[in-house]
Amino acid sequence: MDKKIVSFIESQKNMTLCTAVNDSPYCANCFYAYLESDNLLVFKSARETLHICNALLNNNVAGTIIPDVSKIGTIKGIQFTGKFMTFTGSLSVKAKRAYYKMFPFALPMKGELWGIKLLHVKMTDNTLGLGKKIIWEAPVSVNKYE
Repeated sequence: MDKKIVSFIESQKNMTLCTAVNDSPYCANCFYAYLESDNLLVFKSARETLHICNALLNNNVAGTIIPDVSKIGTIKGIQFTGKFMTFTGSLSVKAKRAYYKMFPFALPMKGELWGIKLLHVKMTDNTLGLGKKIIWEAPVSVNKYE
């Protein structure tokens, strides 16, 4: 993945997660940690929330990552698609370590850790020129988390 995209994802903490079941879309905002080595966004949410219920039924998700800015020339943001997933084994340990290092206050909070395997990322970076886009696609062979 382009280092500008990775740097941006790592510099932020909040994403909008979008799910859909039976043509009913839904969005939620979640704090996340990024595992660059596995290209995963890790977040915590309760199993009974609508976005988790939806994602368990349809693991195709999308979302955005954007900071709060008011100057159009400094706008940067990410739009992504990916596969929702649960964690097992050593990846579970890795996800917990990354997420709770970033958000230790979340440890006693209700919920489980979930992941999004990134498959497509489009970054808009107006600091490189108005409307400049950097696009990344996962190789077709990257489906080991399905």
